[in-house]
Formats: sequence, structure tokens, C-alpha cells
Amino acid sequence: MLKNIAARGRSPKLTKLHKYSVAGVATLGAATLAFSLAPGGSHTTTDAAASTAPVAYSGKQIKGVESDVAGTSAADLKAKTIEAKHKAADSAAAAKKKAAQAAAAKKKAAAQAAAKKKAAAQADARKKAATASRSTQRIKMQTVSAKTYANNLDGWIRESLDIMKAKGIPGSYHGLHKNIMRESSGNPMAINDWDINAINGIPSKGLLQVIPPTFKAYHVEGTSWDIYNPVANITAAANYAADKYGSMDNVNSAY
Repeated sequence: MLKNIAARGRSPKLTKLHKYSVAGVATLGAATLAFSLAPGGSHTTTDAAASTAPVAYSGKQIKGVESDVAGTSAADLKAKTIEAKHKAADSAAAAKKKAAQAAAAKKKAAAQAAAKKKAAAQADARKKAATASRSTQRIKMQTVSAKTYANNLDGWIRESLDIMKAKGIPGSYHGLHKNIMRESSGNPMAINDWDINAINGIPSKGLLQVIPPTFKAYHVEGTSWDIYNPVANITAAANYAADKYGSMDNVNSAY
């Protein structure tokens, strides 16, 4: 059998079990040869030795080898099983860590996106508020500067006419102007210190020569309480004339 294996050009590696088996076979063959060469008188003893010793020896060695091989295989299997478990545990831990990192990154990204959206909304709100504020300021400025009046007789009469119109007090530019020129010649600080009112201690004052009690009684809200104020004086006198004569236009003399 060994010769055929060599003839095929292969040289298989013999395991420990194989080596013991071959040794047992060789021992058995040697015992058999010794039996055949022994003298006739001693064949019984030789035969008994040949039939028991090699077989017992061979069997004992094979059984031990099988046990050793089996033990080695079980240990290797156990070691590989433990190693596989460790690898699986490491792999699971790595996957869990990776998933946790991915979840944390996703949460952080969501928080950043929410913060960015909130900041954009706040910026938009501030921009709208600023735009509305500028618009309101422009409207107010336009309202205030919509109409101005000159600081002279013409401007005072025109401003008084606008107030009178808003308050429903009748009167015209001509009616106001002619009575102002007759009463004070257009001097807002004029004062009469010689007529009956002056004698009574309540002299007529201002553009339309109004006495203080009349000015106070017919004062128009929104104008100054200073009797010498041109607009306040004209408006209060026009209000008095409307009550007594229907309109300042109907007054052609002292009133």
C-alpha cells in the first residue's frame, strides 16, 4: 500500500494516530515472523505472546490517540466559538455606537435647522416691523407737513378758517380781513384803553379786539389760551360773531 502511494507522487502527512497505527501493524508483522521462525517446541508460548501483546499495545495506543485528538478538537471548537461570540458582541456594540452617533447627529442637525428657521422668522419679523415703522413715520411726517401757514396776517386768517371749517363755524376770508383791519389794523398786540370796556377794567385786546370774558367763553378747543395769539383771537371772535350775528361776514362795525 505504501508503495502505491509513493508511485502516485503524493506524500501525505501522517497524523499522530496514523503513526501509532502503522507502528502497531509493524509490530504485529514482526511477531508473526518470529512465530514462524521459532522452534517447534516453543510455538505455543510464542503464539500466545504474539497474539496478545501487540494487539493489546496497539489498541491501547490508538484509544489514547483518539482521545487526545478528540480533546484537541473540542478545545479548538470551544475557543473558536468563544472567539466568534466575542466578535459578534464587538460587532453589535460597534453597530449600536454607530446608530447612537447617527441619531445624535440627526438630532443636532434638526436642532440647528430649527434654530436657523427661528432666527430667519425673527429677522423677517424685525424687518416687517421696521418697514411698518418707517411707513408710519413717513405718513406722520406727510400729515404734519401737509399744510403750513405763513406767520403773518394772511397765514393767521387762513389757519383760523381751516379750524373754523373743522368746527363748523361760518365765516369767510373777506369777512375776517375787513373786521381785523377796522379793529386793530392787523396788529395782534393791539389793546383798547379808552372805550367803555377799558373804563370797566376789561379792555378789548388782539386782532379782533375781544374782551377777556368773551374770549374765555368762546374759546375754540385746539387753539391757544393766550388772548394775544392771532389764530386763537380770530377763531374765538368768529365763534362769538357766529353766535350773535350768524357770521363774522355780517359784522360791519363795532360788535
